[in-house]
Amino acid sequence: MIYLDHNASTPVHESVQKAMWPYVEKYYGNPSSSHALGKKERQAVDHAREQVASLLGAKPDEVIFTSGGTESNNHVIKGVAYTLRNRGKHIITSQVEHPAVLNPCRFLETLGFEVTYVGVDSTGLIDADEVKNAIREETILISIMLANNEVGTIQPIKEISSAAKEAGVWFHTDAAQSLGKIPLDVDAMGIDLLSISGHKIYGPKGIGALYVRRRNPRVRLVPLMDGGGHERGMRSGTLPVASIVGLGEACSIAAREMGPDIFHPWRVRS
Repeated sequence: MIYLDHNASTPVHESVQKAMWPYVEKYYGNPSSSHALGKKERQAVDHAREQVASLLGAKPDEVIFTSGGTESNNHVIKGVAYTLRNRGKHIITSQVEHPAVLNPCRFLETLGFEVTYVGVDSTGLIDADEVKNAIREETILISIMLANNEVGTIQPIKEISSAAKEAGVWFHTDAAQSLGKIPLDVDAMGIDLLSISGHKIYGPKGIGALYVRRRNPRVRLVPLMDGGGHERGMRSGTLPVASIVGLGEACSIAAREMGPDIFHPWRVRS
């Protein structure tokens, strides 16, 4: 079989496997524990957080580990809705988003929120002016994917984020298909919230991250899960250290190899 669907999922890079294995075989402590084994795990998580943040142009404390892109998208859309529902109940997204964005929006519609779904042209491109014109006083979130998962169209994120900032609206992008393929800089691009997934960049399945801006404007989200207060209280649950280490290593490899890959898209990482 010749596999040509790396937009859906990628094999786990050999270096990622090697980085993960000690945390499967040897280091099995809880990273929230204060004993030596727990501290070893916490150090690995902190290092991975730095690796992910570096690829995004973010600060480590702005990276929240999740189970993947779907959870990250749900956390953003529902978390913003619950946080800002007293300010407004209008959300803007596009007709070509991944179901992990569209379905949470449809769920919110059942709770009384209103969603505007902007269209695209024949190439799958969104008109930034159409997004800007859709903004209302009660708009609380704009969620537009950075690159389309079906046809690869790269959206005018900077123009859209500028319109959002001008209106005082939080801006989110699903970057699962962009990470490791094109340069990302959350500050330069004006992104407040960003979702990624590990298995799109030669990392393991079941791990992802959510970037949440902590600088001006500081973004706050209502957590989807309550529990032990992990991830600064935003995502409770014992951290899957091996998978987090794998995501961090995959981001490190992507940062190192992105340049050659952009100019040689046929190149397959071994």
